[in-house]
Amino acid sequence: MAILVELLAIAAAVASGHLVAALVAPASSPFVAVGDAVVRLSPQPVVEFAKSAFGTADKPVLLAGIGVLLVLLGALAGLAARRQAVVGTAAVAVLGLLAVAAVLTGPVPTATDLAAPVVALVVGVAVQRGLDGLARRPGTTRTGDGGAGDGDGVPRRTVLAGASAAVAAGTLVVGGTGLALSSAGSGIVASRAALTGRLAAATLAETAPPVPASAAFPQLGTVPFVTPNADFYRIDVALTIPAVRAEDWSLRVHGRVGRELVLTVDDLLRRPLVQRTITMTCVSNTVGGNLVSTADFVGVELAPLLLEAGVDPAADQIVSTSRDGWTAGTPTATVLEPGRGALLALGMNGEALPVEHGFPVRMVVPGLYGYVSATKWLADIELTTFAERSVYWRDRGWAERAPIKTQCRIDAPVGFSRLPAGRVQVAGVAWAQPVGITAVEVRADDGPWVRAELATEVNPNTWRMWRAELDLSPGSHTLTARATDRRGLVQTDVRVDPIPDGATGWPSTIVTVV
Repeated sequence: MAILVELLAIAAAVASGHLVAALVAPASSPFVAVGDAVVRLSPQPVVEFAKSAFGTADKPVLLAGIGVLLVLLGALAGLAARRQAVVGTAAVAVLGLLAVAAVLTGPVPTATDLAAPVVALVVGVAVQRGLDGLARRPGTTRTGDGGAGDGDGVPRRTVLAGASAAVAAGTLVVGGTGLALSSAGSGIVASRAALTGRLAAATLAETAPPVPASAAFPQLGTVPFVTPNADFYRIDVALTIPAVRAEDWSLRVHGRVGRELVLTVDDLLRRPLVQRTITMTCVSNTVGGNLVSTADFVGVELAPLLLEAGVDPAADQIVSTSRDGWTAGTPTATVLEPGRGALLALGMNGEALPVEHGFPVRMVVPGLYGYVSATKWLADIELTTFAERSVYWRDRGWAERAPIKTQCRIDAPVGFSRLPAGRVQVAGVAWAQPVGITAVEVRADDGPWVRAELATEVNPNTWRMWRAELDLSPGSHTLTARATDRRGLVQTDVRVDPIPDGATGWPSTIVTVV
Protein backbone atom coordinates (compact mmCIF):
# COMPACT_ATOMS: atom_id res chain seq x y z
CA MET A 1 0.00 0.00 0.00
CA ALA A 2 2.92 2.36 0.60
CA ILE A 3 3.62 2.59 -3.15
CA LEU A 4 -0.03 3.35 -3.88
CA VAL A 5 -0.03 6.06 -1.21
CA GLU A 6 2.99 7.77 -2.78
CA LEU A 7 1.58 7.59 -6.29
CA LEU A 8 -1.79 8.98 -5.21
CA ALA A 9 -0.12 11.82 -3.31
CA ILE A 10 2.03 12.77 -6.32
CA ALA A 11 -0.95 12.55 -8.68
CA ALA A 12 -3.09 14.71 -6.37
CA ALA A 13 -0.29 17.28 -6.16
CA VAL A 14 0.14 17.44 -9.95
CA ALA A 15 -3.62 17.68 -10.57
CA SER A 16 -4.26 20.38 -7.98
CA GLY A 17 -1.28 22.41 -9.14
CA HIS A 18 -2.45 22.23 -12.74
CA LEU A 19 -5.96 23.35 -11.78
CA VAL A 20 -4.70 26.35 -9.82
CA ALA A 21 -2.31 27.24 -12.64
CA ALA A 22 -5.15 27.11 -15.18
CA LEU A 23 -7.04 29.61 -13.02
CA VAL A 24 -4.22 32.07 -12.32
CA ALA A 25 -1.09 31.48 -14.46
CA PRO A 26 -0.96 28.54 -16.92
CA ALA A 27 2.83 28.49 -17.22
CA SER A 28 3.14 27.98 -13.44
CA SER A 29 1.72 24.45 -13.55
CA PRO A 30 4.30 22.45 -11.54
CA PHE A 31 4.39 19.67 -14.12
CA VAL A 32 4.99 22.13 -16.97
CA ALA A 33 7.37 24.32 -14.96
CA VAL A 34 9.60 21.33 -14.27
CA GLY A 35 9.53 20.49 -17.97
CA ASP A 36 10.50 24.06 -18.85
CA ALA A 37 13.37 23.87 -16.36
CA VAL A 38 14.58 20.65 -17.99
CA VAL A 39 14.58 22.40 -21.38
CA ARG A 40 16.43 25.44 -19.98
CA LEU A 41 19.08 23.45 -18.14
CA SER A 42 19.68 20.64 -20.63
CA PRO A 43 23.09 20.70 -22.36
CA GLN A 44 22.97 21.70 -26.01
CA PRO A 45 23.81 18.17 -27.30
CA VAL A 46 20.84 16.79 -25.37
CA VAL A 47 18.51 19.43 -26.85
CA GLU A 48 19.72 18.69 -30.37
CA PHE A 49 19.39 14.94 -29.85
CA ALA A 50 15.78 15.41 -28.76
CA LYS A 51 15.02 17.53 -31.83
CA SER A 52 16.63 15.10 -34.24
CA ALA A 53 15.20 11.97 -32.60
CA PHE A 54 11.65 13.17 -31.93
CA GLY A 55 11.18 16.22 -34.19
CA THR A 56 8.01 18.15 -33.40
CA ALA A 57 7.01 15.42 -30.91
CA ASP A 58 9.84 16.41 -28.56
CA LYS A 59 7.52 18.24 -26.14
CA PRO A 60 5.02 15.37 -25.64
CA VAL A 61 7.94 12.98 -25.28
CA LEU A 62 9.52 15.19 -22.61
CA LEU A 63 6.28 15.49 -20.63
CA ALA A 64 5.67 11.75 -20.91
CA GLY A 65 9.20 11.14 -19.68
CA ILE A 66 8.63 13.37 -16.66
CA GLY A 67 5.43 11.46 -15.93
CA VAL A 68 7.25 8.12 -16.07
CA LEU A 69 10.01 9.50 -13.84
CA LEU A 70 7.45 10.64 -11.26
CA VAL A 71 5.91 7.17 -11.21
CA LEU A 72 9.32 5.57 -10.70
CA LEU A 73 10.29 8.00 -7.95
CA GLY A 74 6.92 7.45 -6.26
CA ALA A 75 7.39 3.69 -6.38
CA LEU A 76 10.92 3.91 -4.94
CA ALA A 77 9.77 6.29 -2.20
CA GLY A 78 6.91 3.94 -1.38
CA LEU A 79 9.29 1.00 -1.01
CA ALA A 80 11.55 3.03 1.28
CA ALA A 81 8.55 4.31 3.29
CA ARG A 82 7.64 0.75 4.31
CA ARG A 83 10.48 0.90 6.82
CA GLN A 84 10.50 4.59 7.68
CA ALA A 85 7.27 6.53 7.27
CA VAL A 86 9.02 9.87 7.14
CA VAL A 87 10.70 8.93 3.85
CA GLY A 88 7.36 8.97 2.01
CA THR A 89 6.44 12.41 3.29
CA ALA A 90 9.92 13.76 2.60
CA ALA A 91 9.85 12.47 -0.98
CA VAL A 92 6.57 14.24 -1.77
CA ALA A 93 7.80 17.41 -0.06
CA VAL A 94 11.07 17.40 -2.02
CA LEU A 95 9.23 16.99 -5.32
CA GLY A 96 6.96 19.88 -4.34
CA LEU A 97 9.91 22.08 -3.47
CA LEU A 98 11.54 21.25 -6.82
CA ALA A 99 8.37 22.48 -8.53
CA VAL A 100 8.52 25.71 -6.51
CA ALA A 101 12.16 26.16 -7.51
CA ALA A 102 11.33 25.49 -11.17
CA VAL A 103 8.74 28.27 -11.12
CA LEU A 104 10.98 30.71 -9.24
CA THR A 105 13.83 30.19 -11.69
CA GLY A 106 11.61 30.65 -14.75
CA PRO A 107 12.22 33.47 -17.23
CA VAL A 108 9.71 35.94 -15.75
CA PRO A 109 8.42 34.65 -12.36
CA THR A 110 5.77 36.61 -10.47
CA ALA A 111 4.21 36.25 -7.04
CA THR A 112 1.06 34.82 -8.64
CA ASP A 113 3.10 32.03 -10.20
CA LEU A 114 3.86 30.63 -6.75
CA ALA A 115 0.21 29.78 -6.06
CA ALA A 116 0.15 26.59 -8.14
CA PRO A 117 3.35 24.91 -6.87
CA VAL A 118 2.61 25.87 -3.26
CA VAL A 119 -0.90 24.39 -3.47
CA ALA A 120 0.57 21.27 -5.10
CA LEU A 121 3.10 20.94 -2.28
CA VAL A 122 0.47 21.32 0.45
CA VAL A 123 -2.01 18.95 -1.20
CA GLY A 124 0.65 16.33 -1.93
CA VAL A 125 1.94 16.28 1.64
CA ALA A 126 -1.58 16.31 3.11
CA VAL A 127 -2.72 13.38 0.97
CA GLN A 128 0.44 11.41 1.69
CA ARG A 129 0.20 11.99 5.44
CA GLY A 130 -3.52 11.21 5.53
CA LEU A 131 -3.38 7.98 3.53
CA ASP A 132 -0.17 6.85 5.19
CA GLY A 133 -1.75 7.42 8.59
CA LEU A 134 -4.72 5.26 7.64
CA ALA A 135 -2.44 2.57 6.26
CA ARG A 136 -0.49 2.34 9.52
CA ARG A 137 -3.46 2.28 11.95
CA PRO A 138 -3.94 -1.11 13.59
CA GLY A 139 -7.13 -3.17 13.71
CA THR A 140 -10.51 -1.82 12.64
CA THR A 141 -12.30 1.49 12.73
CA ARG A 142 -15.62 1.99 14.51
CA THR A 143 -18.33 3.39 12.31
CA GLY A 144 -18.89 7.03 13.17
CA ASP A 145 -16.16 7.72 15.74
CA GLY A 146 -12.98 6.79 13.89
CA GLY A 147 -11.53 5.00 16.91
CA ALA A 148 -9.67 1.70 16.99
CA GLY A 149 -12.13 -1.19 16.81
CA ASP A 150 -12.39 -4.58 18.43
CA GLY A 151 -13.67 -6.47 15.41
CA ASP A 152 -17.14 -4.93 15.22
CA GLY A 153 -16.07 -1.84 13.19
CA VAL A 154 -14.95 -1.25 9.60
CA PRO A 155 -11.71 -3.05 8.65
CA ARG A 156 -8.73 -0.75 8.21
CA ARG A 157 -8.15 -2.00 4.67
CA THR A 158 -11.72 -1.12 3.75
CA VAL A 159 -11.30 2.41 5.12
CA LEU A 160 -7.98 2.81 3.30
CA ALA A 161 -9.42 1.48 0.06
CA GLY A 162 -12.35 3.87 0.30
CA ALA A 163 -10.10 6.83 1.07
CA SER A 164 -7.75 5.91 -1.80
CA ALA A 165 -10.65 5.60 -4.20
CA ALA A 166 -11.95 8.99 -3.08
CA VAL A 167 -8.53 10.58 -3.60
CA ALA A 168 -8.19 8.94 -7.02
CA ALA A 169 -11.63 10.13 -8.10
CA GLY A 170 -10.98 13.63 -6.80
CA THR A 171 -7.65 13.70 -8.60
CA LEU A 172 -9.30 12.77 -11.87
CA VAL A 173 -11.95 15.46 -11.45
CA VAL A 174 -9.46 18.15 -10.43
CA GLY A 175 -6.96 17.20 -13.13
CA GLY A 176 -9.63 16.97 -15.80
CA THR A 177 -11.00 20.37 -14.82
CA GLY A 178 -7.52 21.86 -14.99
CA LEU A 179 -6.93 20.38 -18.44
CA ALA A 180 -10.30 21.64 -19.66
CA LEU A 181 -9.66 25.15 -18.36
CA SER A 182 -6.14 25.32 -19.79
CA SER A 183 -7.39 24.03 -23.16
CA ALA A 184 -10.18 26.61 -23.21
CA GLY A 185 -7.53 29.30 -22.91
CA SER A 186 -9.53 31.83 -20.86
CA GLY A 187 -11.42 33.34 -23.78
CA ILE A 188 -8.66 32.87 -26.38
CA VAL A 189 -10.98 31.09 -28.81
CA ALA A 190 -13.50 33.94 -28.80
CA SER A 191 -10.75 36.56 -28.94
CA ARG A 192 -9.12 34.87 -31.93
CA ALA A 193 -12.46 34.60 -33.75
CA ALA A 194 -13.09 38.30 -33.19
CA LEU A 195 -9.67 39.26 -34.53
CA THR A 196 -10.20 37.04 -37.56
CA GLY A 197 -13.37 38.98 -38.28
CA ARG A 198 -11.65 42.33 -37.90
CA LEU A 199 -8.85 41.31 -40.25
CA ALA A 200 -11.36 40.07 -42.83
CA ALA A 201 -13.16 43.41 -42.69
CA ALA A 202 -9.98 45.50 -42.88
CA THR A 203 -8.87 47.26 -46.05
CA LEU A 204 -5.34 46.15 -46.87
CA ALA A 205 -2.79 48.70 -48.01
CA GLU A 206 -1.04 45.94 -49.94
CA THR A 207 -2.28 42.50 -50.99
CA ALA A 208 -0.14 39.54 -52.01
CA PRO A 209 -0.55 38.50 -55.67
CA PRO A 210 -2.54 35.27 -56.06
CA VAL A 211 -0.43 32.13 -56.16
CA PRO A 212 -0.75 30.68 -59.70
CA ALA A 213 -1.46 27.00 -60.23
CA SER A 214 1.89 26.75 -62.04
CA ALA A 215 3.75 27.55 -58.78
CA ALA A 216 3.64 23.92 -57.54
CA PHE A 217 3.58 20.35 -58.79
CA PRO A 218 1.37 18.59 -56.22
CA GLN A 219 0.44 15.95 -58.79
CA LEU A 220 4.10 14.89 -58.77
CA GLY A 221 4.39 14.76 -55.00
CA THR A 222 5.46 18.26 -53.98
CA VAL A 223 3.73 19.92 -51.03
CA PRO A 224 1.09 22.64 -51.62
CA PHE A 225 2.65 26.02 -52.28
CA VAL A 226 0.88 27.63 -49.30
CA THR A 227 1.09 25.42 -46.23
CA PRO A 228 -2.22 24.92 -44.38
CA ASN A 229 -2.03 26.24 -40.83
CA ALA A 230 -2.51 22.76 -39.40
CA ASP A 231 0.56 21.52 -41.33
CA PHE A 232 2.84 24.52 -40.75
CA TYR A 233 5.92 23.40 -38.85
CA ARG A 234 6.13 24.33 -35.19
CA ILE A 235 9.43 24.60 -33.33
CA ASP A 236 9.67 26.48 -30.02
CA VAL A 237 10.56 25.86 -26.39
CA ALA A 238 7.07 26.49 -24.97
CA LEU A 239 5.60 23.47 -23.17
CA THR A 240 2.51 25.55 -22.37
CA ILE A 241 1.37 27.88 -25.14
CA PRO A 242 1.06 31.43 -23.78
CA ALA A 243 -2.60 32.43 -23.62
CA VAL A 244 -3.07 36.15 -24.26
CA ARG A 245 -6.31 37.64 -25.57
CA ALA A 246 -5.95 40.18 -28.36
CA GLU A 247 -7.72 42.78 -26.25
CA ASP A 248 -5.21 42.27 -23.41
CA TRP A 249 -2.09 42.31 -25.58
CA SER A 250 0.42 45.13 -25.64
CA LEU A 251 3.93 45.60 -27.00
CA ARG A 252 6.62 47.82 -25.56
CA VAL A 253 9.28 49.18 -27.93
CA HIS A 254 12.14 50.64 -25.93
CA GLY A 255 15.89 50.69 -25.36
CA ARG A 256 18.10 52.68 -27.72
CA VAL A 257 15.25 54.68 -29.24
CA GLY A 258 14.31 58.34 -29.29
CA ARG A 259 10.96 57.61 -27.62
CA GLU A 260 9.34 54.52 -26.26
CA LEU A 261 6.20 53.13 -27.84
CA VAL A 262 3.49 51.02 -26.25
CA LEU A 263 1.18 49.46 -28.83
CA THR A 264 -2.04 47.47 -28.58
CA VAL A 265 -3.76 45.34 -31.20
CA ASP A 266 -6.11 48.26 -31.84
CA ASP A 267 -3.07 50.46 -32.49
CA LEU A 268 -1.73 47.98 -35.03
CA LEU A 269 -5.08 47.66 -36.79
CA ARG A 270 -5.16 51.44 -37.25
CA ARG A 271 -1.87 51.28 -39.15
CA PRO A 272 -1.55 50.21 -42.81
CA LEU A 273 -1.98 46.44 -43.04
CA VAL A 274 -0.08 44.48 -45.67
CA GLN A 275 -0.32 40.90 -46.91
CA ARG A 276 2.84 39.01 -47.78
CA THR A 277 3.50 35.44 -48.93
CA ILE A 278 6.60 34.33 -47.02
CA THR A 279 8.48 31.06 -46.57
CA MET A 280 9.84 30.49 -43.08
CA THR A 281 12.70 28.10 -42.31
CA CYS A 282 13.92 26.64 -39.03
CA VAL A 283 17.65 26.52 -38.40
CA SER A 284 17.21 23.00 -37.02
CA ASN A 285 16.15 21.78 -40.45
CA THR A 286 18.49 19.03 -41.56
CA VAL A 287 19.46 18.52 -45.20
CA GLY A 288 16.30 17.51 -47.05
CA GLY A 289 14.17 18.17 -43.95
CA ASN A 290 10.63 19.48 -43.67
CA LEU A 291 11.02 22.31 -41.16
CA VAL A 292 10.14 24.85 -43.82
CA SER A 293 6.66 26.18 -44.63
CA THR A 294 4.95 29.02 -46.49
CA ALA A 295 1.99 31.18 -45.49
CA ASP A 296 0.14 34.35 -46.41
CA PHE A 297 0.78 36.68 -43.48
CA VAL A 298 -1.13 39.88 -42.74
CA GLY A 299 0.40 42.46 -40.45
CA VAL A 300 2.12 45.78 -39.97
CA GLU A 301 5.54 46.58 -41.42
CA LEU A 302 8.10 46.65 -38.63
CA ALA A 303 10.64 49.03 -40.16
CA PRO A 304 8.39 52.16 -40.23
CA LEU A 305 7.35 51.48 -36.65
CA LEU A 306 10.98 51.36 -35.51
CA LEU A 307 11.83 54.49 -37.45
CA GLU A 308 8.92 56.19 -35.75
CA ALA A 309 10.47 55.30 -32.39
CA GLY A 310 13.80 56.71 -33.55
CA VAL A 311 16.48 54.01 -33.65
CA ASP A 312 19.90 54.88 -32.26
CA PRO A 313 22.43 54.28 -35.09
CA ALA A 314 24.53 52.27 -32.63
CA ALA A 315 21.68 49.83 -31.92
CA ASP A 316 22.72 46.91 -34.11
CA GLN A 317 20.42 44.36 -32.45
CA ILE A 318 16.67 44.08 -31.92
CA VAL A 319 15.91 41.82 -28.96
CA SER A 320 12.35 40.52 -29.13
CA THR A 321 10.87 38.73 -26.13
CA SER A 322 8.02 36.25 -26.07
CA ARG A 323 5.35 36.06 -23.37
CA ASP A 324 7.09 32.93 -22.07
CA GLY A 325 10.41 34.75 -21.69
CA TRP A 326 12.12 33.38 -24.81
CA THR A 327 14.32 35.90 -26.61
CA ALA A 328 15.66 36.39 -30.14
CA GLY A 329 18.27 38.80 -31.43
CA THR A 330 17.69 40.20 -34.93
CA PRO A 331 20.17 42.41 -36.81
CA THR A 332 18.65 45.89 -36.91
CA ALA A 333 20.10 46.61 -40.35
CA THR A 334 18.29 43.58 -41.78
CA VAL A 335 14.90 44.70 -40.48
CA LEU A 336 15.46 48.26 -41.73
CA GLU A 337 16.76 47.12 -45.13
CA PRO A 338 14.55 48.58 -47.91
CA GLY A 339 12.29 45.92 -49.35
CA ARG A 340 13.00 43.35 -46.64
CA GLY A 341 9.36 43.36 -45.55
CA ALA A 342 9.68 42.41 -41.88
CA LEU A 343 6.27 42.19 -40.21
CA LEU A 344 4.45 42.25 -36.94
CA ALA A 345 2.01 39.61 -38.12
CA LEU A 346 -1.56 39.26 -36.86
CA GLY A 347 -3.02 37.02 -39.57
CA MET A 348 -2.02 33.77 -41.25
CA ASN A 349 -3.72 32.19 -44.25
CA GLY A 350 -6.96 34.11 -43.98
CA GLU A 351 -7.46 34.03 -40.21
CA ALA A 352 -5.89 35.36 -37.06
CA LEU A 353 -2.65 33.66 -36.09
CA PRO A 354 -3.28 30.20 -34.65
CA VAL A 355 -2.49 30.15 -30.93
CA GLU A 356 0.41 27.73 -31.44
CA HIS A 357 1.89 30.07 -34.05
CA GLY A 358 1.97 33.20 -31.93
CA PHE A 359 -1.53 34.63 -31.42
CA PRO A 360 -2.14 37.49 -31.20
CA VAL A 361 1.10 38.96 -32.66
CA ARG A 362 4.42 37.53 -33.82
CA MET A 363 7.47 38.70 -35.74
CA VAL A 364 8.22 37.51 -39.28
CA VAL A 365 11.49 38.58 -40.92
CA PRO A 366 12.05 37.06 -44.39
CA GLY A 367 15.49 35.63 -45.10
CA LEU A 368 16.55 34.83 -41.53
CA TYR A 369 16.28 31.56 -39.67
CA GLY A 370 13.49 31.64 -37.11
CA TYR A 371 15.68 31.59 -34.01
CA VAL A 372 16.90 35.10 -34.79
CA SER A 373 13.74 36.54 -36.27
CA ALA A 374 10.41 34.82 -35.67
CA THR A 375 9.40 35.49 -32.07
CA LYS A 376 5.90 34.21 -31.31
CA TRP A 377 3.57 35.58 -28.62
CA LEU A 378 5.49 38.83 -28.92
CA ALA A 379 5.63 40.96 -25.74
CA ASP A 380 8.64 43.26 -25.94
CA ILE A 381 11.09 44.79 -28.42
CA GLU A 382 14.31 46.33 -27.17
CA LEU A 383 16.79 48.16 -29.36
CA THR A 384 20.25 47.29 -28.08
CA THR A 385 23.58 45.92 -29.31
CA PHE A 386 24.98 42.43 -29.75
CA ALA A 387 27.74 43.36 -27.30
CA GLU A 388 25.31 44.50 -24.61
CA ARG A 389 22.88 41.61 -24.59
CA SER A 390 22.80 37.94 -25.45
CA VAL A 391 19.67 35.89 -26.17
CA TYR A 392 18.27 32.39 -25.68
CA TRP A 393 19.93 30.40 -28.45
CA ARG A 394 23.14 32.43 -28.58
CA ASP A 395 23.62 31.52 -24.91
CA ARG A 396 23.50 27.90 -26.08
CA GLY A 397 26.13 28.16 -28.77
CA TRP A 398 24.20 29.22 -31.87
CA ALA A 399 25.49 31.91 -34.21
CA GLU A 400 24.81 35.59 -33.65
CA ARG A 401 23.46 36.16 -37.16
CA ALA A 402 21.76 33.54 -39.29
CA PRO A 403 20.82 34.30 -42.92
CA ILE A 404 19.03 31.41 -44.60
CA LYS A 405 21.29 29.25 -46.74
CA THR A 406 20.52 28.11 -50.27
CA GLN A 407 18.91 24.68 -49.95
CA CYS A 408 16.64 22.22 -51.71
CA ARG A 409 15.03 18.86 -51.04
CA ILE A 410 13.61 15.91 -52.97
CA ASP A 411 9.92 15.28 -52.25
CA ALA A 412 9.30 12.58 -54.87
CA PRO A 413 10.04 9.79 -55.26
CA VAL A 414 10.23 9.03 -51.56
CA GLY A 415 13.19 7.10 -50.26
CA PHE A 416 13.37 3.35 -50.94
CA SER A 417 10.58 3.50 -53.51
CA ARG A 418 10.37 0.70 -56.09
CA LEU A 419 9.94 2.18 -59.57
CA PRO A 420 9.54 0.80 -63.09
CA ALA A 421 12.53 1.21 -65.35
CA GLY A 422 12.53 4.09 -67.81
CA ARG A 423 11.64 7.76 -67.37
CA VAL A 424 11.27 8.67 -63.70
CA GLN A 425 9.77 11.94 -62.49
CA VAL A 426 11.73 13.66 -59.71
CA ALA A 427 10.22 16.67 -57.91
CA GLY A 428 10.96 18.83 -54.94
CA VAL A 429 11.36 22.26 -53.40
CA ALA A 430 14.20 24.80 -53.21
CA TRP A 431 14.60 28.01 -51.22
CA ALA A 432 17.05 30.88 -50.82
CA GLN A 433 15.15 33.69 -49.12
CA PRO A 434 15.33 36.62 -49.76
CA VAL A 435 17.23 36.33 -53.06
CA GLY A 436 15.31 33.53 -54.78
CA ILE A 437 16.14 30.39 -56.75
CA THR A 438 17.22 30.46 -60.41
CA ALA A 439 18.17 26.81 -61.03
CA VAL A 440 17.93 23.27 -59.67
CA GLU A 441 19.89 20.31 -61.00
CA VAL A 442 19.35 16.60 -60.41
CA ARG A 443 21.46 13.55 -61.10
CA ALA A 444 21.36 9.80 -60.65
CA ASP A 445 24.39 8.29 -58.93
CA ASP A 446 27.50 10.02 -60.30
CA GLY A 447 25.95 10.75 -63.69
CA PRO A 448 25.63 14.15 -65.36
CA TRP A 449 23.54 16.89 -63.80
CA VAL A 450 20.14 17.39 -65.43
CA ARG A 451 18.61 20.84 -65.23
CA ALA A 452 15.16 20.76 -63.66
CA GLU A 453 12.10 22.70 -64.77
CA LEU A 454 11.28 25.42 -62.24
CA ALA A 455 7.74 26.28 -61.24
CA THR A 456 6.55 29.87 -61.49
CA GLU A 457 8.29 32.09 -58.95
CA VAL A 458 5.85 33.80 -56.56
CA ASN A 459 8.43 36.12 -54.98
CA PRO A 460 12.07 35.84 -53.81
CA ASN A 461 10.92 35.41 -50.18
CA THR A 462 9.23 32.09 -50.97
CA TRP A 463 10.33 28.61 -51.88
CA ARG A 464 10.25 27.41 -55.48
CA MET A 465 9.08 24.02 -56.71
CA TRP A 466 10.97 22.03 -59.36
CA ARG A 467 10.67 18.83 -61.40
CA ALA A 468 12.90 16.78 -63.68
CA GLU A 469 12.94 13.51 -65.62
CA LEU A 470 15.72 10.92 -65.38
CA ASP A 471 16.23 7.73 -67.37
CA LEU A 472 16.87 4.97 -64.85
CA SER A 473 17.87 1.39 -65.60
CA PRO A 474 17.07 -1.55 -63.28
CA GLY A 475 18.98 -1.54 -60.01
CA SER A 476 19.54 0.71 -57.00
CA HIS A 477 20.09 4.42 -57.66
CA THR A 478 20.96 7.44 -55.53
CA LEU A 479 19.18 10.61 -56.65
CA THR A 480 20.83 13.90 -55.68
CA ALA A 481 19.79 17.54 -56.13
CA ARG A 482 21.40 20.95 -55.79
CA ALA A 483 20.09 24.50 -56.15
CA THR A 484 21.50 27.78 -57.42
CA ASP A 485 20.28 31.14 -56.14
CA ARG A 486 19.95 34.48 -57.91
CA ARG A 487 23.44 35.51 -56.75
CA GLY A 488 24.86 32.56 -58.71
CA LEU A 489 25.68 30.72 -55.47
CA VAL A 490 25.48 26.95 -55.98
CA GLN A 491 24.37 24.91 -52.99
CA THR A 492 27.45 23.35 -51.40
CA ASP A 493 27.93 19.61 -51.12
CA VAL A 494 29.80 19.99 -47.81
CA ARG A 495 27.68 18.37 -45.10
CA VAL A 496 27.46 20.23 -41.80
CA ASP A 497 24.99 19.93 -38.94
CA PRO A 498 22.50 22.69 -38.13
CA ILE A 499 24.64 24.05 -35.27
CA PRO A 500 25.62 26.88 -35.22
CA ASP A 501 23.92 28.57 -38.19
CA GLY A 502 22.13 26.02 -40.37
CA ALA A 503 22.85 22.76 -42.16
CA THR A 504 24.44 22.44 -45.60
CA GLY A 505 24.83 19.59 -48.08
CA TRP A 506 23.10 18.05 -51.08
CA PRO A 507 19.86 16.16 -50.40
CA SER A 508 19.67 12.62 -51.78
CA THR A 509 17.33 9.66 -51.81
CA ILE A 510 17.77 6.00 -52.75
CA VAL A 511 15.31 4.20 -55.03
CA THR A 512 15.12 0.73 -56.55
CA VAL A 513 14.24 0.41 -60.23
CA VAL A 514 12.80 -2.90 -61.43
